[in-house]
Amino acid sequence: MNEAAQRPRKGTGRTLLLACGALAREVIEFVERNGWDCFTVECLPARLHWQPALIAPAVRDKIRAARHRFDRIYVLYGDCGTAGELDRVLAAEGVERIPGPHCFSFFAGNADHAREAADEGATTFWLTDFFVRHFDRFVWEGLGIDRHPELRELYFGNYEKAVYLAQTDDPALRARAEECARRLGLEYEHRFVGYGDFGRHIAIVADAAPPGAATPRLRQPTGSGTADE
Repeated sequence: MNEAAQRPRKGTGRTLLLACGALAREVIEFVERNGWDCFTVECLPARLHWQPALIAPAVRDKIRAARHRFDRIYVLYGDCGTAGELDRVLAAEGVERIPGPHCFSFFAGNADHAREAADEGATTFWLTDFFVRHFDRFVWEGLGIDRHPELRELYFGNYEKAVYLAQTDDPALRARAEECARRLGLEYEHRFVGYGDFGRHIAIVADAAPPGAATPRLRQPTGSGTADE
């Protein structure tokens, strides 16, 4: 996956959805499926997750560069390890974001995921469609396990299972997720959660778009994806 693929720009609407690159596919599919021409989608690189201290300033810079072009900006990021700095930046800029600490939470539903995390979060490694597709780059190579296999036990020795919170019903992705769990030495569990609070909050933003923008009934993407994309 090249840098351009992580930073798509889609649409000509007057409301900017500024998203993490790990959400690019889901955001664009959701907007297109619902015919929401009120939106433009722009994404920051997914690799910022390896340097969470850079997320808040990158979002701030993007907001300031885009402000004059849009009537509204809405951020599709969780806190994502910024220790509250992203929320402080957004408050200063007068911009809202989707509620939730990270994508695992708002895909599963924030309330449901909070309960599950309280029970099993410390021993569970979470996966989404994005992290299954790009497991090698963002986990295996990103953590250096490909070069230093002994790191697997260091990073994952206290985990018990990998839970795939699936957005799409894709047999190829399920098979790949199970293989990811095997490589990490973890038990595997699949949960189809769809788009959860992620989809509902985009719909709320669409409903608040300026008069005349298309905001049809919310349609959840449920079809298969392609594991190799």
